Amino acid sequence: MPLTFEWLTMVVIPAVAILLVIFVVWQHRLQQQQIRQLAERIAGVSAQQPNQSAELEELRSGVIGVGQRILQLEQALQTIEFNQQALASELEQLTEHQQKIQLFDPDSRLYSRAVKMVQLGAGLEEVMRECELPRAEAELLINLHRQQTS
Repeated sequence: MPLTFEWLTMVVIPAVAILLVIFVVWQHRLQQQQIRQLAERIAGVSAQQPNQSAELEELRSGVIGVGQRILQLEQALQTIEFNQQALASELEQLTEHQQKIQLFDPDSRLYSRAVKMVQLGAGLEEVMRECELPRAEAELLINLHRQQTS
């Protein structure tokens, strides 16, 4: 049986058309299935979106709070450092003032010398004579020194 053009047109063309229709239907079903899967994923993501938005807002407000707290702590640290510097300066001035008072107060020098003599073991008469202190003051220094060492 020779293949004629008529036979080809009557058998092959309808067969190709049927195959093409089957292919189109199959492709359509695949696309429908993919569309369904995408719709399910979109629905799942949409359901999660309010939770994620709330979490994001919570994180955002937390970060803002942390930033503000850091700024407050930095300002407090600067204030503390400033106060520390001021106190150090004041302490230095007081120390200098105390040294000046000790240098210019002759009585203070005498008492310092008397205390050193007592610490070295000088007697009552020697402290009175060398530091020109009255007996009562010399006795008081000796008694105080003995209380501190015992």
